[in-house]
Amino acid sequence: MKIAIVTGSAGLIGSQTCDFLHEKGYKIVGVDNDMRSYFFGEEASTNDSQISLQDKLENYEHQYVDIRNYEEMDKIFKRHADDIEMVIHTAAQPSHDWAVKEPLTDFSVNATGTMNMLELTRLNCPKATFIFTSTNKVYGDRPNLSYDNSSSDLEYNGMMIKEEETRWEAYFESKETALSAIDEKMSIDNTKHSVFGASKVAADVMCQEYGKYFNMNIGIFRGGCLTGPNHAGAQLHGFLSYLVKCAVHNKPYTIFGYKGKQVRDNIHSWDLVNMFWHFHKDPKQGEVYNVGGGRNNSTSILEAIDKINKISGYNWDNYTLSDENRVGDHMWYISDLSKFKNDYPGWDITIDLDETLKQMVEFEKNKIDK
Repeated sequence: MKIAIVTGSAGLIGSQTCDFLHEKGYKIVGVDNDMRSYFFGEEASTNDSQISLQDKLENYEHQYVDIRNYEEMDKIFKRHADDIEMVIHTAAQPSHDWAVKEPLTDFSVNATGTMNMLELTRLNCPKATFIFTSTNKVYGDRPNLSYDNSSSDLEYNGMMIKEEETRWEAYFESKETALSAIDEKMSIDNTKHSVFGASKVAADVMCQEYGKYFNMNIGIFRGGCLTGPNHAGAQLHGFLSYLVKCAVHNKPYTIFGYKGKQVRDNIHSWDLVNMFWHFHKDPKQGEVYNVGGGRNNSTSILEAIDKINKISGYNWDNYTLSDENRVGDHMWYISDLSKFKNDYPGWDITIDLDETLKQMVEFEKNKIDK
């Protein structure tokens, strides 16, 4: 039976991947040791998600293993070896705020853990498709700088950011037209990444190298805001999920810097996993893609609050504005999806931001009913 190994299997993207590939006829070997509860506390635990996967998926095998434990991971790979068709590596320490608390832990999970997965795939199932969920934080704070449009190949030196009524907006420095999105040409050099961003850079570049040097089928997906109703959002990670949670349950929320006008594009977890599937059907070697919801699914925090209130019927305003922004945080970031769409024209966004928020609000309201 064809097998997919999914790390971080109980998390947002991991659990969605398990559901998706199980429907495609795969046996799922899920690897998740609930590090999220260590990072962000019990409210962010993925234990319930793990139990749900075990209950509803007939061909699901859970392994409570740390990806940093090479010996234990080696046993999993060797046990399944030739039957492994896909390795979807979503496990990570995902917060640049938390990374500063324990840089060694952050690097060992994000960089060393990824290195383990790459090497075990190379040694045991080199023809498998390897998917790595990277991050737009590999670009550091470069998107906050001014944009130089003098180069014919549009090399990025940053952008010019302008303040508008409810959001920051990015413009070409020499024009009055808005920059539609950020593509893969943006440099990852000479920028403040945050500790988290730096550890993901190491993993991102190593995935590219394994793909190109060893001719392995590897896709690197540099995600913006990945979200959906199953996201266990916490203050330090998963802004949209945590914002919905605070609004529905009337909890306080702190907006860190930029007047609440910082812009993110948001992609539903199903659409992201569908990207993985399209890549698997026609894989490439160490290819990088920026992924997110694109301009049509972008929002500032202030705009998101307004949307959530309209969808929920509440009038939540229990938030405060902090003058201090998070280190390396983006004032404006919208993903350019054109490279992936050109390579895989059969893929497109199917769940827009309003529908995503509706699902998330309903999910949180159901908790109240229970």
